[in-house]
Amino acid sequence: MDSDGIITIEEQILLVMKAKVQCELNITTQLQEGEGNCFPEWDGLICWPRGTVGKISAVPCPPYIYDFNHKGVAFRHCTPNGTWDFIHSSNKTWANYSDCFLQPDISIGKQEFFESLYVLYTVGYSISFGSLAVAILIIGYFRRLHCTRNYIHLHLFVSFMLRAVSIFVKDRVAQAHLGIEALQSLVMQGDLQNFIRGPAVDKSQYVGCKIAVVMFVYFLATNYYWILVEGLYLHNLIFVSFFSDTKYLWGFILIGWGFPAVFVVAWAVVRATLADTRCWELSAGDRWIYQAPILAAIGVSLKVYVASINNKQTKSLQKL
Repeated sequence: MDSDGIITIEEQILLVMKAKVQCELNITTQLQEGEGNCFPEWDGLICWPRGTVGKISAVPCPPYIYDFNHKGVAFRHCTPNGTWDFIHSSNKTWANYSDCFLQPDISIGKQEFFESLYVLYTVGYSISFGSLAVAILIIGYFRRLHCTRNYIHLHLFVSFMLRAVSIFVKDRVAQAHLGIEALQSLVMQGDLQNFIRGPAVDKSQYVGCKIAVVMFVYFLATNYYWILVEGLYLHNLIFVSFFSDTKYLWGFILIGWGFPAVFVVAWAVVRATLADTRCWELSAGDRWIYQAPILAAIGVSLKVYVASINNKQTKSLQKL
């Protein structure tokens, strides 16, 4: 992995988990070979090979850790007793990762980049929220703008506003995005496993952030389904004879708000049953439950819009 690449905390955790699985396979092979006296092991960050008695083992800094110096080397010492050097005061095996960390100025630059990115999308969503609120007030104030087409627009606007609110709430409550320093702290303390599993006993503290994540996923889905409704409405105006706005409006509302609720609730039930970890902000291989319907909505929307445009062009040519 290139150190200049940008990945999410979720992707970082998954990369570490893959490295752990590969390490366990390598350890099995090394145990069968029986060379050296210090046993190979996974320390939560690096896969250490079998060590030689009385020697320093050097391992390249893992390329799967985003904010590491991938040209550096980490060290461990295999004592004459055939065991890894152990620090009793901290109850941990000694390891030197100092060469793996980037220079402070580089880390500060990356931190400033992420802070700027956060400010940028916060300002963007705030402007979007304010603009949509003004549009809703205008449509609601002028009676001559009250029609099925604009009612559908209102639902679309509201879904985008709720998505913006859900993002703000999720960032504040679920704390889905960790800073570089926090990630380094987790890595060096060997707490990545606990970070993924979360507390084993008291999960009630995560109820609020789980709800925030579920609402974010729901409003994200409603955005795409109301865009689909816009396309279906346009399609019906063009293709359906004697089209009744009032008759179809409730059906459109069911599609825009109802369909997303079905598969998002299904995802939440599966997550609560099979992978009830932390705030559900990390993927457990279950994203397809809501991503597949969203992709289906995008595909149908594109097909509907293309069909409507082609029909309009055909009618225009016939008039000529």
